[in-house]
Amino acid sequence: MTRLLPPLAGAALAVGLLLASRGLDDVAREGQLGPGFWPRLVLVGLALACLVKLAADWRQRRRWPIALRAADDAKAEEISRPRLAAGIALIVLYALATPWIGFALATSVFVAAFMTLAGARSPVVIGANALGGTVVLLYVFVRLVYLPLPKGAGAFESITLALYRALHLF
Repeated sequence: MTRLLPPLAGAALAVGLLLASRGLDDVAREGQLGPGFWPRLVLVGLALACLVKLAADWRQRRRWPIALRAADDAKAEEISRPRLAAGIALIVLYALATPWIGFALATSVFVAAFMTLAGARSPVVIGANALGGTVVLLYVFVRLVYLPLPKGAGAFESITLALYRALHLF
């Protein structure tokens, strides 16, 4: 039963935030996307992903014998507190470092560190995900959404601008 609660809670949170975001477009101009469009799109995607996960876990759980369900519930409750604390610390550090070192560098380092913390072992896979994921996010946010991302301060800004030029972002 404990496996079903996180996706259910995630879907409920997404729907609650979606309902709370109704007033975001009060300042929107005629014929343009309002400031609430992208957050609401992400919340709809989050709710759908949580519901898909909930349905998959529920279907899988129905097929298991009762003894396996109890063992699965006991295993789901085993949380490594040091890893959880390290994950939270990484997220806080990412949020604090991004304005200083820029989105691109902070994101690639964050993805690599988080994958390592989560148990990924292959440096090639970690590097490919960190760099590839960062490039995809840069194209989505800078080219598609026109979102101004933090470029960093001092030398980090120069590095970020050189990267943007190399990727033809501007």
